[in-house]
Amino acid sequence: MIYYVCKYTPIELIEALGGKCAKMEPLPDNFDTADSLGHPNMCGYGKAVIEEVYSKNITELILVDCCDVIRRVYDILAASGKMKFLYLLELPHKNGSTEVKLFSKALKKLADACSVYSGSKFDADLAVNAFKEETKPENEKYISLMGAHGGKFLYNAVDEKFGLPIHDDTCTGNRYLPKPDKKYTDINEFIGYYAEKLLDQTPCMRMLDNKKRKRLADGAVGIIYHTMKFCDYYSFEYMGVKSNTDTPLLKIETDCTSQSEGQLSTRLEAFAETIGAVKNEEKIKMRTDGKLYSAGIDSGSTSTDAVIMDKDKNIIGKAIVATGAGATNGAKKALSQALEQAGLTEDELTMVVTTGYGRENIGFGNSSVTEITCHAKGAHFLDPSARTVIDIGGQDSKVIRIDDSGAVVSFVMNDKCAAGTGRFLDMMARTMELSLDEMGELGLKWKSDVTISNMCTVFAESEVVSLVAQDTPPEDIIHGLNKSVAGKTVSLVKRVGGESGYIMTGGVAKNRGIVAAIEEKLGEKLFISEDAQLCGAIGAALIGMESVAE
Repeated sequence: MIYYVCKYTPIELIEALGGKCAKMEPLPDNFDTADSLGHPNMCGYGKAVIEEVYSKNITELILVDCCDVIRRVYDILAASGKMKFLYLLELPHKNGSTEVKLFSKALKKLADACSVYSGSKFDADLAVNAFKEETKPENEKYISLMGAHGGKFLYNAVDEKFGLPIHDDTCTGNRYLPKPDKKYTDINEFIGYYAEKLLDQTPCMRMLDNKKRKRLADGAVGIIYHTMKFCDYYSFEYMGVKSNTDTPLLKIETDCTSQSEGQLSTRLEAFAETIGAVKNEEKIKMRTDGKLYSAGIDSGSTSTDAVIMDKDKNIIGKAIVATGAGATNGAKKALSQALEQAGLTEDELTMVVTTGYGRENIGFGNSSVTEITCHAKGAHFLDPSARTVIDIGGQDSKVIRIDDSGAVVSFVMNDKCAAGTGRFLDMMARTMELSLDEMGELGLKWKSDVTISNMCTVFAESEVVSLVAQDTPPEDIIHGLNKSVAGKTVSLVKRVGGESGYIMTGGVAKNRGIVAAIEEKLGEKLFISEDAQLCGAIGAALIGMESVAE
């Protein structure tokens, strides 16, 4: 079996020579092998290809020299001595007549190499049968998955969340070749036709003339744009797409491993909720007999919050407890306390909606909704004039733009890093042997302006340890940390296009030092509700109420 990675790979030619091709879909757990063989800053896809070859014991592979990373992958695998058939196909980066001639020669060289390796000759019937023409359905609503390679993992993750068809418009998707209108018995004649058709596909970003890419998402109701760490090509295109489309757009970045699965799931679900494309979404019909009690449970990484509302949207019960070792136990404990305060039993609840990172693991409830949508809904409830929601949670930070009804306009989250989150502050408090409450108060009493330069949690901790050793007053160190968090947060605000009407939600909203630092960086005041930490649970309870059709 000959594996390939690029849509410009001549799989029809290889099958006409009696070969069998399979698209490589790498999704390693780590890059241990690749890091030991190549540079650590090689893009995740290049590393993933190396890992796949070694973990699956692949010995036959065709690569296309579309970029320097793939050339380095070829060098590494060629030096390994493990490959039976390894070929690097030269790809012109234009599709003019001269480039078609050059590519025809390159394809003929590959065909000769395949014939020598397999002992097979060109078969005209196999050539025709190898074409599996696909066309995009016309006039249908769909989601366009654009950008860098995401593979089956990303496609399936998107398909699982959306109730609309998904078009794979990534660099390794979108492969459409028309079937030949005649049988080519001569390999050279076939290659002349074939080279032109391969180069005439919707181009990838490596091609110099990529104007045809502008038509990729025409008609899409939403665009999910995927970029790869250390790959600039598609980051450049994303900025152009963002500036020139009114279609709702979500940017995600991965490193070609499954380690981003948690945040990826949250972002995709939130985007589906934002554009009204959630799979299997429907109202629950039930008799309420004039009574309606809706509970919202927000299961976070550090705390679990519960809110109970009556039909008039009055909060009649609320609780905040430590999440502890399991989402289910934390949720049951929080709900039990909120029910006790409300004077209700669990049987009297009409709806229970869960949210937060632990929402899928709680084990009970009528439905779950992402914390993005719930914080937007809750923020609008707490302050109807709010337009930009800042939430610094235990595990991530997010900024959400909302409209005058509390619906999500757009959102951004930090990527796979604890820097600037509640977890970051917790670790710094432990390093300084202080409680979070003490940090919040001391941060307002600073005298000397200290700068914490590293936003990486590990490096920042080392910096704090050094400052402590230099007898730097703790209040000055804390102010430096607060400025770092504020800088990270305001960068998210700028990315999402934040506008006046700022509200801060989540537990970190209680930290007056952080609030002051963000307000100074923003140049505007933040609205802080006394129920700021309950915002996600409030939103979940409201959504529960709206999902009931009486």
